[in-house]
Amino acid sequence: MNKLLFNPERLDELEMKVTFQEKVIEDLNQALVEQQFVLDKLQLQVKYLAQKLKTIQPSNVATQAEETPPPHY
Repeated sequence: MNKLLFNPERLDELEMKVTFQEKVIEDLNQALVEQQFVLDKLQLQVKYLAQKLKTIQPSNVATQAEETPPPHY
């Protein structure tokens, strides 16, 4: 067989590259799954906090900016 067509060293190198790329894709996919889980959890928390914020009654206590300054002696 022609040496240019079949080169075992080149074939080994290509097999290693494909194996490495498959591992990288698998690792990236796992990271994506984990990030999606975190994102889903955060979205639920934001939704919960938004609902809670809607139910909070306004405070009758004035903020410090709204308070009248105390009289000076």
